[in-house]
Amino acid sequence: MTDGDSIAAAIGEIVDAGDLGGAVTLVWRGGREVQFAAVGRRDLETGAPMTRDAIFRIASLSKPITSTAALTLFDEGRFALDDPITQVAPEFADMRVLRDVNGPVEDTVPANRSITFGDLLTHRAGLTYGGFHSGPISEAYAKALGGDIDSEFQPDDWLARLAALPLIGQPGGELTYGHATDVLGLLIARMEGAPLGDVLQRRVFGPLGMVDSGFVVPPEKHDRRVGNCGFDAAGQLTARLAPGDAFLPRRPDDMTYVSGGAGLWSTLDDYLAFARTFLGDGSVDGVQLLKPQTRDLMRTNHLTPDQRAKSTMMGSRPFAMGHGFGLGLAVVLEPDQAPVTRCKGGVGTVGWPGAYGGWWQADPVDGSVMIFLTHNMFDLDQLLQGIGLGAFAAVERFHALASAMPR
Repeated sequence: MTDGDSIAAAIGEIVDAGDLGGAVTLVWRGGREVQFAAVGRRDLETGAPMTRDAIFRIASLSKPITSTAALTLFDEGRFALDDPITQVAPEFADMRVLRDVNGPVEDTVPANRSITFGDLLTHRAGLTYGGFHSGPISEAYAKALGGDIDSEFQPDDWLARLAALPLIGQPGGELTYGHATDVLGLLIARMEGAPLGDVLQRRVFGPLGMVDSGFVVPPEKHDRRVGNCGFDAAGQLTARLAPGDAFLPRRPDDMTYVSGGAGLWSTLDDYLAFARTFLGDGSVDGVQLLKPQTRDLMRTNHLTPDQRAKSTMMGSRPFAMGHGFGLGLAVVLEPDQAPVTRCKGGVGTVGWPGAYGGWWQADPVDGSVMIFLTHNMFDLDQLLQGIGLGAFAAVERFHALASAMPR
C-alpha cells in the first residue's frame, strides 16, 4: 500500500464508521502533487461519490483569501495597517465597549481608540460572533445582522447595524474572533466601488486561475456541489443545514450581502493555487499577488505575549502555546506545541480551519501544502457529547500520515 493509499484508507475508516460523509485530501511538496484522495460521498441524498472537482462551502477558509485581497490594496498604498477604518466607514466612529461581555448591551464604556485595518486583519477589533456567547450580546447580534453567511441586509445597512452594537473588547486589545474579516471585505468592496465577489475575482481568483471559487455556485456547476452533511439528535449522519441559520437552503438571487469571512465556495485545486502563495517567493505559475514583504507580514505573529496568553475562542486559549496570529491566519511559532487543528509544521507554517471541517496549511520550511476538505455540520452541544468529531480525527490522521511520507 502506498502512502497515498494509506491516507485514503485511514479517511475511509472514519467514513465507513458513519462519522464523516466524505472528504478530499491533497499533499503538494517539492513543487508537485504527491498525494490525492477522494473518499466517501459528495451527497448523502443522491449517493453521488466524492470527486476531485467537488465544490465545498469552505467557511472560515475564506478569511485568508479575503485578507490577501485586502493586502493587495495595502500594497498599492490604499491604506496602512494603523489607519482607522473610519476613513472608509464613518459608521464606526464613537464605538462603545461592553463593560461585561455577559452583561446588558447598554452597560458600556467608550472605546479607547478607533478600530484600525490592522485590528481587522488580526481580529483585535473587539468584534465577535453572536453564537459564541450566551448573554444579551448573542441575541443582539442575531437580531441586528441575520445569518452569518446569508443575511437579508444590504452591505451598507449590515455595516451600520454592526457599528451600532457594542464591541466586546477594546480595539487593539485581545484577539476576539468574529466578524472582523466580514467588515474588512465590505470595506475593500466600498473602496473599490464594486461587489466583494468582483474584487476577489479581479485580485485573487482570476490571477491564480481559481475557476470554481466564489460566493455562489453557478447553475451549470450545481451537480458538483457537496451536499450539506451533519448529524441528527441521535448522532446519526444525515443531510442537514449548518446550525444557527448561518445560510439558507437556497440563497435568493437578489441577496447582496456576502461574507468575506465565511461565505466562499471552492475546490481542492483552487485552494491549492491560493495556498501555494505562502511557499517560496509567493509566485504561483508566474503570478505573485503580494509584495514579498507583505506576504511576510501575513506570516509574522502580531500578537503580544500577553495577547497570546489571554485571547480566547469558545472557552479555549488557542494562541497560548504553539501558534501566534499573523494577518488573516494562524502562524506556527513553537512546532512541538502546535496542535494540528489549526496548522502544524515548521516555524512560519500558516493555516486556518473552517467550521464545516475544511483545513489547510502551507509549510515554508519543507515547501509543502496539505489540504483537507469536507462538509461536517454540527452543533456545539453535540461536540460536548462526542458527536461530530470525525472530521477532527480525519484531519489528524491525514496530517500524521502526510507528514511521514518520504521527502
